[in-house]
Amino acid sequence: MKPVRIFCHVACEPPGYLGSFLDARGFPWESVCLDTGRGVPRDLDGVAALVFMGGPGNVNEPPAWMQQELVLIRRAAILGIPVLGICLGAQLISKALGGAVMPAASLEVGWHTVEQAGDAAVPGWFAGLPQRFEVFQWHAHTFSVPPGAVPLLRSDCARNQAFAFGNILAMQFHLEVTPASVRELTRRFPGDTACVSNCVQSAAEITADLEDRVSRLYKIADVVFERWLGSVYSHRQGIA
Repeated sequence: MKPVRIFCHVACEPPGYLGSFLDARGFPWESVCLDTGRGVPRDLDGVAALVFMGGPGNVNEPPAWMQQELVLIRRAAILGIPVLGICLGAQLISKALGGAVMPAASLEVGWHTVEQAGDAAVPGWFAGLPQRFEVFQWHAHTFSVPPGAVPLLRSDCARNQAFAFGNILAMQFHLEVTPASVRELTRRFPGDTACVSNCVQSAAEITADLEDRVSRLYKIADVVFERWLGSVYSHRQGIA
């Protein structure tokens, strides 16, 4: 079985619960850690799907590895290979498919509510889930919905939170975080939580009731990841 290839951009943002989700279903996956200096594998014949995780960086000033990821996303879209983008990964997908990425009006950090857009049920990615639900955020940039894509979610702090383009799903927020990775983010980037606002929570607020919040997050993640994995199975059967 071909694996899902997961591109990680910084050690503190690993596949987390997404890796556990794939393991529980016996679906193979491999991690490409670009912060170790490893190049971007160009081959797509040996993978079932691609995932692009979060991390620091500006897609409008892309280093060489990021330019290679943009090319890879465009190739995957042409070939119909399923792609999942999280945070920076979602911004990469927007840019690769003709959208725009720009600084958000404010940082969006911590546990915040997203709301389904009016046409969210069209691709079915979030159908059946609550109209509004809580997710974990940590970003300074936002994206536009690229031409031909369907907007799925929005929030008060960043209007565009998720979109779909066929079997490509981009989410600005994080469904994959673990209690350990959330604590590591607050430890590693204390400046991002220094100025508390409606869109930025303090480290204390972010880590309060953390186990319960993550548990609720995974109930959303199970639905979304299952539907995305279904698109991976469908693509594999279509080319078998």
